[in-house]
Amino acid sequence: MNRRAQFLEVLGIPAEWVPRRLAGAPVEAATLVEVEVDIEVATVAVAAVGAEAAAEIEASLPTPTAPPRVVMVEALSPAPQPAVQDEAALARDAAIAAMDWAALEAAVAECTACGLSDTRTNTVLGVGDRRAEWMLVGEAPGENEDLQGEPFVGQAGKLLDNMLGALGLARDRNVFIANVLKCRPPGNRNPEPEEVAHCEPFLRRQIALIRPKVIVVLGRFAAQSLLRSTTPIGKLRGTVHQYEGIPVVVTYHPAYLLRTLTDKARAWEDLCLAREVHDRAGAEA
Repeated sequence: MNRRAQFLEVLGIPAEWVPRRLAGAPVEAATLVEVEVDIEVATVAVAAVGAEAAAEIEASLPTPTAPPRVVMVEALSPAPQPAVQDEAALARDAAIAAMDWAALEAAVAECTACGLSDTRTNTVLGVGDRRAEWMLVGEAPGENEDLQGEPFVGQAGKLLDNMLGALGLARDRNVFIANVLKCRPPGNRNPEPEEVAHCEPFLRRQIALIRPKVIVVLGRFAAQSLLRSTTPIGKLRGTVHQYEGIPVVVTYHPAYLLRTLTDKARAWEDLCLAREVHDRAGAEA
């Protein structure tokens, strides 16, 4: 035990050692870093007990025979470098942003970027006219969508098809339908932020390839994800938003409308607003 440690022990003050990292230490191995002992704390200790008591303690300690030790402290391995991760994510995003439809479809089908790839049956890229002027974006595939590999099937899909038909639209000719996520979350739970982050480049590329005149977002989660907002869907409705320079109209999810029939009239108002936006964009083109 060195003189400083003895001095602190007599005072009842435990020594505190703080590992210091060596800049540039490799991630895979801990590094031993030389840390010189700081004796300034002894000055504070003297002030705390008084000069007389400190003098008595000082006299009781053995005379040092060697200079202060250099203590070897094991440095912690550096934390993962966000910059490196960001570079990897940017490289992935850039690769997706350059894909044509064939490459995009293959990339989605083979994607293992998040844990949803372990539980899915099928990926769901989207369906419809890839040159459509209308694009609809939902949240994520459900059970039926996961089984069939197509968005908005089942009762919610039938309701959506009827709503589109009232506008003169159909999924197989003049509208494209997609989701924020391309894989089903287990139990139809809400998507996790990491899952959205991995999947959004696919959706962004779809929008860039289609370049629709209007995007209709279906449901709270899809709206908040696409618009990066925490505003409730009731307040997002009735306003024309923007995504990548394209006008966006928010409405309720068809599955919600099946449970809340009174909001069907509001959803129709939203689709009428989208039609006005579309027609205005066509007139300005």
